[in-house]
Amino acid sequence: MEETQAITRFKRFLQIEKGLSLNTVYSYTYDLKKFNEYLSSNNKDILAATQDDIQQFLKFEKIKKNNSSRTLARSLAAIRQFYNFLADTEITAENPASLIESPRIERNFPDFLTIKEVERLFESISEDDSYQLRDKAIFELLYSSGLRISEAVELEYADVDFANSFISVVGKGDKERIVPINDEVKRLLEKYLRKSRSMILGGRESDYLFISKKGSKLNRKSVWRLLKNYVAQTRISKNITPHTLRHSFATHLLENGADLRSVQELLGHMDISTTQIYTHLAKESLQKIHAKYHPKG
Repeated sequence: MEETQAITRFKRFLQIEKGLSLNTVYSYTYDLKKFNEYLSSNNKDILAATQDDIQQFLKFEKIKKNNSSRTLARSLAAIRQFYNFLADTEITAENPASLIESPRIERNFPDFLTIKEVERLFESISEDDSYQLRDKAIFELLYSSGLRISEAVELEYADVDFANSFISVVGKGDKERIVPINDEVKRLLEKYLRKSRSMILGGRESDYLFISKKGSKLNRKSVWRLLKNYVAQTRISKNITPHTLRHSFATHLLENGADLRSVQELLGHMDISTTQIYTHLAKESLQKIHAKYHPKG
């Protein structure tokens, strides 16, 4: 079997049998293709690679490409999964990556907005303009319900249950969850549907909730760019992305006493350790408040 065929079969395995998201499948296959290109440049075959080949690749990526420990760990995870697949399907006899330790990852805490910064951001977006109303609705949804941007842009009109105040979301690994929406999200969505969506569609039809100027679904890159433009108007100096609104959602919930398990459920995290990062953000924020306002802070 050729190496490209093996990677194609592995990709199909991740998509169909493992049920991983398109983004995860892309990341794994991208890392494998990089590894395969490195091996080819050294006249080696991915189907016959050794433990030393993998270690030399990781060393090359670290020193020559200046990749972070997080990126290296992801590459190693992809390689390890690939060789597990090959061994399970008897294409190779063993996994050369099985004994390689994953690089230690330094945890970088994500930026989040304070409540005042969130208010400043939303105040900068007009509800009188059809496109800005759409943007405000999607940003409020990201902040108030903690959705991933990929989840928000995939929402369809039928996924919103206004009567019971929740939306049906398909998250990572095609896992569906029910997420509540508050009165402000409902107000903005209803106003957007009433005043903006049909105008943006311009007679065209779409099942998607958030529509682009072309009448297709709004994509992630567009939302990223739009948010950057609004943030620039507010002069907030933090590096803000759509995911920052999700971070802010989780941090503010924990600051106000929400329990970790509930936040995990709302975020759609499979592992609670992923959610625990927000407890550090909340503690850090509370420490700053204590230091600023307590007489002996």
